[in-house]
Amino acid sequence: MSYQALYRVWRPRTFEDVVGQTHITRTLQNAIMQEKFSHAYLFSGPRGTGKTSAAKIFAKTINCEHAPVKEPCNECAACRGIQDGSISDVIEIDAASNTSVDDIREIRDKVKYASSSVPYKVYIIDEVHMISINAFNALLKTLEEPPKHVVFILATTEPHKIPLTIISRCQRFDFKPISNQAIVERMQAITEAENVPVSPEALETVALAAEGGMRDALSILDQAISYSENQVELEDVLAVTGGVSQAILTEIVGAMHKKDVENALKLLDDLIQRGKDPGRFVYDLIYFMRDLLLFKSAPSLEGLLERARADESFHELAQSVSTQWIQDAIMQLNQCQQEIKWTNSPKVFIEIAVLTITNRYHEKEVSASAVDSEAVTRLGNKMAQLEKEISALKENPVTAAQPQASNEKRRPTARSSKNGYKVPYERIRDVLGQAEKPALKQVQSQWANFLGKLKTIHAPAHATIQDSKPAAASADSLVVAFKYEIHCSLFLDNRETVESVLAGVMDKQLTIIPIPDKDWTELRTEYISKQEKPKSEQAQTDPVVEEAKKLFGEDLLEVHE
Repeated sequence: MSYQALYRVWRPRTFEDVVGQTHITRTLQNAIMQEKFSHAYLFSGPRGTGKTSAAKIFAKTINCEHAPVKEPCNECAACRGIQDGSISDVIEIDAASNTSVDDIREIRDKVKYASSSVPYKVYIIDEVHMISINAFNALLKTLEEPPKHVVFILATTEPHKIPLTIISRCQRFDFKPISNQAIVERMQAITEAENVPVSPEALETVALAAEGGMRDALSILDQAISYSENQVELEDVLAVTGGVSQAILTEIVGAMHKKDVENALKLLDDLIQRGKDPGRFVYDLIYFMRDLLLFKSAPSLEGLLERARADESFHELAQSVSTQWIQDAIMQLNQCQQEIKWTNSPKVFIEIAVLTITNRYHEKEVSASAVDSEAVTRLGNKMAQLEKEISALKENPVTAAQPQASNEKRRPTARSSKNGYKVPYERIRDVLGQAEKPALKQVQSQWANFLGKLKTIHAPAHATIQDSKPAAASADSLVVAFKYEIHCSLFLDNRETVESVLAGVMDKQLTIIPIPDKDWTELRTEYISKQEKPKSEQAQTDPVVEEAKKLFGEDLLEVHE
């Protein structure tokens, strides 16, 4: 097999090629030029940021025949031998495969022998955090006082796992994630040298997916080149990474902000049906929201955007949403991201998150200066008309039977909501008639325990009922108020499971009757008023007064005979 992956072909061979780590390469170059380099170094940082490459370049530079120099010549016998691995004095060790005390003792025994081909013997120990504690202890003395001709370079992605006694004996250099701009510039140089046409949008998307790792970026680019036909386009990169295009993210966020539930859920379903990873979608959406918040708060920081390009649709979206809405949406998506890690039904949690953001966090951004003057005019006309009706009815009082008929006409019955759930009003009224306060208090005292147990047994069922509360209870029934109507419908699909878990907690079987919160408030108010008012008083209630109470509130209304 003659083909080599891009990240192998274009692995850095000089300090200048190490992208985004100037704070490290400059320090090492100056130390080499002044011949003041240390006997032990610790290179830590995320994967693919150049730790092992920098270690190998350092080994070439201090052993170059032209030393001291800032860059290895890559032409002398020493540089070529170290590059191809033929010089035995530069030893690369994979600590994941050599973790025992015996492996470290072998290094310790060979350290005392002088180098054979080059001035300095260099030990590069990769993923050094995998070494056992006993092996670290065996390395301590050698690492502290090695022979003058030996240099140790320890590389790790998890420096917190290395004992402090080891870290204190090394010069530590922290490699940072490479910026998207630096990754794009490096890939542009590589694709031009390889004569591969790639669109700027594709390169930017590759850099975003790489998350600060140059090696990951070149691996993704390699995949996209193999997947594409003639030129690598944005769609090719999205296909190999499983990412979601900015256009779709913009459309979904816009639909949620406009309270267009149908369109938002349809777009989500299309993504899942096309095989997009649900977890990756939530990840991309969080970062897109982050960029939206950053751009809205400080448009001059466009260069710090990580998941978005500031095109025309992005500008329009940023102008329409508020910072509070974005912050609340990010918090809800973050909770969703945590939940889908432990479930086999991630789509359910994402749909609930979308519904919650759409309904719960939508704020009416209407300032005093933007109030509709036409609506004010209509309200004024309505008030004038109401005053005329009140005056007319005072002159001609209605009979006592009319208000009762009017009230009975307005009495709500079971109705179907927009989500297809019929509220069983009569059944709930029966429960209220038999309701007992101790029974409700008993359920409330065990509700948190019940939710915790349900979450461990059946997470999707828990997701439907977590935003609910027990409202009324009788000996065998429990009315539960749900924050959203759709949760009532979703609950019915898991009813047997939920009631079974509740029976285990309460030691008795209870039939759960769901009702949307707003409908429960209306029904409870109606029931209380019926209980408090004698029927004779209800019959004498003036319908005009009742209508005035609804429009203006009881606090502002004063009734005179």
